[in-house]
Amino acid sequence: MVYSDQHRSISILMLPWLGHGHISPFLELAKKLTDRRDFHILICSTPVNLSSIKPKLPQKYSHCIEFVELHLPHDELPPHYHTTNGLPPHLMPTLKKAFDMSSDNFSHILRTLKPDLLIYDFLQPWAPSLASSHNIPAVEFFTTSAAVISFLVHHLKNPNVIFPYPSIYLRDYETKKFSSVLESSANGIKDVERALLCSDRSRNIILVKTSGEIESKYIDSLSKLMEKKIVPVGSLVQDPMAQKVAEESSIIKWLTERERASVV
Repeated sequence: MVYSDQHRSISILMLPWLGHGHISPFLELAKKLTDRRDFHILICSTPVNLSSIKPKLPQKYSHCIEFVELHLPHDELPPHYHTTNGLPPHLMPTLKKAFDMSSDNFSHILRTLKPDLLIYDFLQPWAPSLASSHNIPAVEFFTTSAAVISFLVHHLKNPNVIFPYPSIYLRDYETKKFSSVLESSANGIKDVERALLCSDRSRNIILVKTSGEIESKYIDSLSKLMEKKIVPVGSLVQDPMAQKVAEESSIIKWLTERERASVV
């Protein structure tokens, strides 16, 4: 797509983690941004992920939201496993390693597309570093709630201090699992180290999938912990009307044939 110098859309490249629970909020954020401003969004992921995400994009966004393929090395992991969807749990470190090894391919994408901004996820600290090397600002986007993130970051930065909001706590059996999550790693780097590096490298702000009306105190807490402005972007729930008529599933068609109030 070519833009004139007089009216050039702001180009935003998005790089979510390779799970649908992350890609879907990025897609909803892309829709929200293009609804409000003249943005051109490029969502970057592996072909196997994009093949399932593309059908979810309504036609009205086809001119302003595009998809960019990111190819991972497949020496240890075949392309159909370049996603968390259906991935055997023991291969998760291998997927993270392959994702890390795609950084050169991602650098080529940055160099070719020259976006005005990169919005990235929580497990790829190399992404904002590469963007910086191309003079592209980068901002992190958390697809989980501010309460969860603030609890985690507080635990990491203040391990001996009780979380100030007692309604959020871990039961004894949860503590052990929580500790194992903190110790998980790939390529010799713990996930928590990746997450903290990603947040440190975000340019002044961090986007969070939440709203101030629901999580104001956790947003404030997270802002102090991160020493950055936290920007809530809403719940990003998919519009059910976007799937109407032409995209009706066989289940919906079957339900419409039933008598009113006859099906539970």
